[in-house]
Amino acid sequence: MGFLARIFGKRKHREGSADDWENVVYERDNVNFDDEAQRNRYVTGCLEQMGEAAREMNLLTGEYSLITSYLTDMEEIEALPEKEREKLNGIAGKLVTMEQEGEKYRGKKNRMTDVDYYRLREQEAEVQEGIGKLKECEEYGEKVKHDLKRLDMERHAYEFRRQELETILNNLRGISVIFLTAFVLCLVMLLVLQFVFQMDTRLGYLLAGAAVALAVTVSWVKYTNGDSELRQIEIDINRLILLQNKVKIRYVNNRNLTDYLCMKYSTDNAASLDRLWKKYQKEKEERREYAEAESKAEYYRKQLIHELARYRISSPERWLGHPAALLDKREMVEIRHDLILRRQALRKQMDYNHDVSETARREIMDVAEKYPQYAIEIQEMVEQYKAE
Repeated sequence: MGFLARIFGKRKHREGSADDWENVVYERDNVNFDDEAQRNRYVTGCLEQMGEAAREMNLLTGEYSLITSYLTDMEEIEALPEKEREKLNGIAGKLVTMEQEGEKYRGKKNRMTDVDYYRLREQEAEVQEGIGKLKECEEYGEKVKHDLKRLDMERHAYEFRRQELETILNNLRGISVIFLTAFVLCLVMLLVLQFVFQMDTRLGYLLAGAAVALAVTVSWVKYTNGDSELRQIEIDINRLILLQNKVKIRYVNNRNLTDYLCMKYSTDNAASLDRLWKKYQKEKEERREYAEAESKAEYYRKQLIHELARYRISSPERWLGHPAALLDKREMVEIRHDLILRRQALRKQMDYNHDVSETARREIMDVAEKYPQYAIEIQEMVEQYKAE
């Protein structure tokens, strides 16, 4: 009966797939949580996703706080009393005038725009590191995409083999029905020959029994082997999904970081930023020739920093690259818009990693609730992972 139930019984089939590289997928249908190895592997995969998200959140928090401080500085400046703002604007206006005079002199040659120059000067201490990070992100992104494509191909191969095995098992069930039907018909014919025609059918009974026994044995062996392979393939597919989830998180985080770095440095790729950086270094050397014209501007820069330092401005030196923004509300709005976009980009990354962590945590809690006999063991795994 057990064999016939396995042949004619319907198998549960996992519906859907996780082809989107951004979405983290959890599938427990083919995880045997009574198996310690499978249970530990599933819980460990969730814990590793939480750890990956936590590490990324730590990296993003500092940059997010820095941008927030810049936006707070803008609010402090806009909230200054009228007299103090007039004094600040007077210094900023003189600085803008000096820089405009220098621009007329520098405009005689093909030079970098002030926008690029001051932006790079503002980021000078971190541009080379940014180039290295951007190159690393681009290279790592290609590797991760290659890994995802390879995992997709491997999983599709397993899916194809699973469909192939399911077809074979369905065929074996059909063959078994044919064998049993033929056996029943054969018995009916032998009974007719025995009782109606008074023939000796003992040999027929033996041959029919031997034939059906052989057919059932062969079918059973093939079905058992196919069913065993199918179960192993389902375990392998689930393992690949867990592995894909980890790689997806890295893919999304790396892509978001690459986009953010390109936004931060106003570039399309590392090669463009590297060319601009080399041009900036050359420009910096050339501008040393204009030290006399710049000396006046430098004086007002110091005045501007000194004036800003009197207020609750966390980074007075930041405004050296944007003195006109103190005079022109439109430019101030553009700077705020750029900072808000950068902060939104960071917020998106932080929200994504928070969702990943929360989803993994809820998944672990749900497993513990549905399998209370392993709840203590799962809790110990969580505590051990936190301690590490």
